[in-house]
Amino acid sequence: MPWKEVSRMSLRCEFVHLAQQPDANVALLAQRFGISRKTAYKWLQRFQTGGTPALADLSRRPHASPARTADALEQLVLQLRAEHPAWGGRKLRARLLALGHADVPAPSTITAILRRHGCLDSPRAGQPRAWQRFEHPAPNDLWQMDFKGHFGLTDGTRCHPLTVLDDHSRYALGLVACADEQTETVRAALTALFGRYGLPGRMLMDNGSPWGDDGDNPYTTLTVWLLRLGIGVSHGRAYHPQTQGKDERFHRTLNAELLTRRTFGSVASCQAPFDTFRHVYNHERPHEALAMAVPASRYRPSPRALPAELPPITYDTTDVVRKVQEGGWFSYRGHDYRLSVAFRGYPIALRVTGQEGELGVWFCGHRVGTLDLRRRQLQRRVRRPEPRG
Repeated sequence: MPWKEVSRMSLRCEFVHLAQQPDANVALLAQRFGISRKTAYKWLQRFQTGGTPALADLSRRPHASPARTADALEQLVLQLRAEHPAWGGRKLRARLLALGHADVPAPSTITAILRRHGCLDSPRAGQPRAWQRFEHPAPNDLWQMDFKGHFGLTDGTRCHPLTVLDDHSRYALGLVACADEQTETVRAALTALFGRYGLPGRMLMDNGSPWGDDGDNPYTTLTVWLLRLGIGVSHGRAYHPQTQGKDERFHRTLNAELLTRRTFGSVASCQAPFDTFRHVYNHERPHEALAMAVPASRYRPSPRALPAELPPITYDTTDVVRKVQEGGWFSYRGHDYRLSVAFRGYPIALRVTGQEGELGVWFCGHRVGTLDLRRRQLQRRVRRPEPRG
């Protein structure tokens, strides 16, 4: 399939960056991006000989200007600030250095330039962080997912941006303009992301629909599908948005740098600006939590590919297997236990845990509950990480 016109440049840049990473499988990446090997190597060769400008009709401004005057340098700072009105002195300086400009002033000098030209409000005191930052050690260990609050469109409908962020690198894997927050909408978006980037080890979400439910039904059709794919599922604590701090921070950036600066006519018209923003966020915008590097410098696609078909559900011969019935119920030793209606029709396994009078309840490779035989109670197991930034 050829490159899509609406996001051709961002796709080329993203592909070239990922294909140049150590141990990258160019043929597999080409397949995931929907292009031929010939096209893949063509763009790699063009990039290696001409850099980013060789991928599209970008600005031909020289990367280095040793004779640039102070006034001209100020204009360069102001021009970059106009392109990214929410960026401060540190981000602007890091981006200028990345573009190859020499004699770039200190962040404080750039801030003074911005303030002198009326681009900044009065100085603000730094705010202490409310929690300690934590990140998983490798890309794809954990993806954070959430809907940013919907916003109105000029055609009278609403857009519901679905965001998916890699915890380790802060790489924005998905920024999808959705017309609703239904299960099939999210599943279609995730299928596309899994096809391009592979499968993560685990996904972190809040307790909202369609991936969260009330205490009586902690699993949904969507999360059961993820478990079948071998993806662990975690939910943040209620009223603790800091658990998904990186995705929440991404939402703030999206709001400040795009959504509050323009209007949109329809859901379909949102996707091209979303693609452009995602490219800038991943490949151009310096990130302070990454020592002013860009997220793309730390991200690698997952080696776990999306299977063409869901794998069969099998268990050990020592397991006690039960089929979940209508309403989410299963029976064991003459007693009925309710797991979740989302597992209806699927086999589950009851497995010895090592604790007397206790059996673990397993679905595929994931423990989803604990059966207390003495009290005849089933405790559903929902993984909840500690609050993290």
